[in-house]
Amino acid sequence: MTDQELMQRLKSALDAAAPDDFGDVLSRCEAGKGTVIDMKNAANNNNTNNTNNGKKTWKRALIAACLALVVLAGGGGGFAYQQAHAVASIVSLDVNPSIELTVNRREKVLTCKGLNAEAAVVLMDMDGGHDLEGAKLDVAVNAIVGALVRNGYLDNLDSAILISVEDSDAARGERIQQELTQTVGGTLQSAANNAAVLTQTVAADKALDTQAQQNNISTGKAYLVEQVMAIDPDLTFEGLAGLSVEELRDLIKTGVPGMPIGRDAALQAVLDGLGLTKADVSGMEVDPELDERTPCYEVELVIDGRERDFGVDAYTGEVITGLDVRTGPGPALPASNDDIGEDAAYAAALAKAGVSESDVTWSKVKRDYDDGRLEYEVEFRTVGMEYDCTVDAATGDIRDWDTERLPGALTDPAPAAPQVTNAPAVTNAPTAQTGDIGEDAAYAAALAEAGVSESDVTWSKVKRDYDDGRLEYEVEFRTAGTEYECTVDAATGDVWELESEPVEGWFDD
Repeated sequence: MTDQELMQRLKSALDAAAPDDFGDVLSRCEAGKGTVIDMKNAANNNNTNNTNNGKKTWKRALIAACLALVVLAGGGGGFAYQQAHAVASIVSLDVNPSIELTVNRREKVLTCKGLNAEAAVVLMDMDGGHDLEGAKLDVAVNAIVGALVRNGYLDNLDSAILISVEDSDAARGERIQQELTQTVGGTLQSAANNAAVLTQTVAADKALDTQAQQNNISTGKAYLVEQVMAIDPDLTFEGLAGLSVEELRDLIKTGVPGMPIGRDAALQAVLDGLGLTKADVSGMEVDPELDERTPCYEVELVIDGRERDFGVDAYTGEVITGLDVRTGPGPALPASNDDIGEDAAYAAALAKAGVSESDVTWSKVKRDYDDGRLEYEVEFRTVGMEYDCTVDAATGDIRDWDTERLPGALTDPAPAAPQVTNAPAVTNAPTAQTGDIGEDAAYAAALAEAGVSESDVTWSKVKRDYDDGRLEYEVEFRTAGTEYECTVDAATGDVWELESEPVEGWFDD
């Protein structure tokens, strides 16, 4: 709807609520013309000046009376207009995009605006937010959350969205907060999305409003930044404002051990390590994992049609996993004539599966060592199937082969969306659901299965995930010469899979 159409609709609504009765009001005023009102002064001195002043006073009184009649005859239309356009609540949604809505007492959206460049992209299909003006608040919030999901935000279990409500009526603000928490949680669950929903009510603070505006974030996110700074006052507001809600949440959860380098710096560290620029990459994703035992940024790049994964230390910026082994202290790679290359390894895997490359919807090829032997780990998917294999880099032989039917393939029914437990406040981590042993217990179970003491671990990572509707923990850790990877049942603590391989000193601290 254009602004002109919106104004015409508003005019029609006001005309219906307050019909034009101005002529009738004037006629009623005219009927009283000529009526004598005795205006006596205390000294009974009716000179010309006093007479003129009396006439002016009477005219002002008459005008005021007529105006009062206009308002009363209109059925309070002016008051209704004011109420419809008065801001009662301010609601903000923050991920890294920051979006702010002003709402009237009837919970209709008055304005919707993106506060930063990321938000402008999210709202692009909604005329920059203008399409949501006049909509009910819950409808508008649903539309924004859907756009966030479509644009790649809130796409994993560790993602988080912050909902903040500012309202002079504390009870109303609390009610809106609770209703929006349920609305957004339901929308994410319908999209089979497991992001956490964090909520807070905030109080009006002009100084904080100014800081938020200067940093292109909402006042709600500014409150979250202040919580981090309360733990470590040496950090700067400007630096923290550039972090996502997920990063800020993880900083609070871990006690703010320092200032993380941020997504952009992590991406640049990997590109520099590869000798590439953004123009050389056809796809990229950076996921903060600040609450892991080794805080890091997971960087995924698509290079020449293949996906590659990297890990970057969240506080030093060092690329700790994923770069070519020739950059480390390990043994030299075999001569080029002993390495068939990624393309040939990928082709060998496709041939084994009897799959045409045109049928592949996603693929990943990773060059690695196992027991001093160079190999390629190849993964790819078609509609309904996933393939995972290891290809000998010297001969092209397939050493390991695994296939899995994807949910919804052929006649298999799609699994029910997992239930997500969301954090009720920004200062609390998401509560573990019933039958969830938690990260620490999963990590301990993995160490026990491997027969490894925690003091011997040089790096570790625990990730909570779903597989076929079942909650599990993917646990990875390294000792001086071995890397372990296993899956732990979140309900029972049973270790389903345990794999280990020598790392030849490449990741030694």
